[in-house]
Amino acid sequence: MKKFITSLVALSAVSLAFVGSTNVSAQDGNLEIFNQKIEMQATLQEIVADFNEEFGANAEVVTVPDAGTVLRTRMANNEAPDVINVYPQNADFKQWAADNRFVDLTDQDFLNNLVEGTAETYAINDRIYNLPLTTNSWGFFYNVDLFNELGLEVPATWSDFEALVNQIKESDHIPFAGAFSTQDSWTLNGYHQLAWVNAAGSPEAANDYLRFSEVGAISAEDEVTQKVAEQLSLLVDNAQPNANGASYADSIASFVNGQGLILPNGMWALPVIMQQQPSFEVGTFPYPGQEAGQELTVGAADLAFSVSEESDNKELALQFLEYMTREDVLVRYYDIDGMPTTLTALQDHFPFEQTRAVSELVNTDKHFIWLQSEWNSEEGFWHATVDYINSGGDINVLETGLNNHFDPMKN
Repeated sequence: MKKFITSLVALSAVSLAFVGSTNVSAQDGNLEIFNQKIEMQATLQEIVADFNEEFGANAEVVTVPDAGTVLRTRMANNEAPDVINVYPQNADFKQWAADNRFVDLTDQDFLNNLVEGTAETYAINDRIYNLPLTTNSWGFFYNVDLFNELGLEVPATWSDFEALVNQIKESDHIPFAGAFSTQDSWTLNGYHQLAWVNAAGSPEAANDYLRFSEVGAISAEDEVTQKVAEQLSLLVDNAQPNANGASYADSIASFVNGQGLILPNGMWALPVIMQQQPSFEVGTFPYPGQEAGQELTVGAADLAFSVSEESDNKELALQFLEYMTREDVLVRYYDIDGMPTTLTALQDHFPFEQTRAVSELVNTDKHFIWLQSEWNSEEGFWHATVDYINSGGDINVLETGLNNHFDPMKN
């Protein structure tokens, strides 16, 4: 398993050092738990430490920079971690599962601890290869105290949202705390997807236009593309200085420091926000629709584990998955993370009022699975988002970026 480091030539020296220091070989009692939830690393490590004590194991959480790329490289090199935090809505998971790279969990008793049907949502050929424990969602954080002080209201419609941004600017404040760098363009994935669903009318219609149209079909002349561009333009020149190069961490710091009143991001950002101890009350609101009552959010399985078919310790790995479905264990994660959980025992437990306005839409018709569940890749879509914003709102840049991303999938 350690040899995978030599194949990651694209990673920085710092990244390689980090991978090398945390890699765990699969031996008796040892278990590598590959984590993609950077903001939840400390909590997961605490849970794993208690698992080790109870079962006499030597499991270790591995969290690396650019985890998605690292995981794909390792899977390609047949060096899969034992337990993998993987996103079962994504195309790479679907292919790996179809290729029998994961242990079949269909008959595992611990699935009975989940709300009926949740694991089946991500089944491949009617078999279950993943344990989805929480569901993410995407929306907007906002500074409740400044909203109240300035007499601002949470938008119910898209026109309300546009008016809100103008009100914030007129009050000499900055509307958004943004991360518009290419490196962290993923933070706006939800915004861009929601804009397409809003403009096209449904997730299916959005993917029919983006993914399942002819090569080169995405056009700046089309009404739906123009509607999307108009919604993305709300971010253009309306964020903190240097937002074009800002990282995920930078945008959260700008929000916590009161520099931007609204932070567009997934609800997964709440733990990081609260760790920085903001001096104001934090609230959230979903992506507004054209009319009141048409608000939306997007998301899918977030903390979700699969077991590698290559693992030398499948029994211990399955024991860890069972352990994570215990109410007293998952509640420790849930009370920090706050994402809606699939665990039946925690359905009446809601730890954070801050995210309720968005999270309560999960498992309703106002929540859809990430559009990339039908794509071969997603990074190009992220980059097209920030390229458009950083171009000052040039719709031809958006057209080019999207066609460059989707055309290879259509051949």
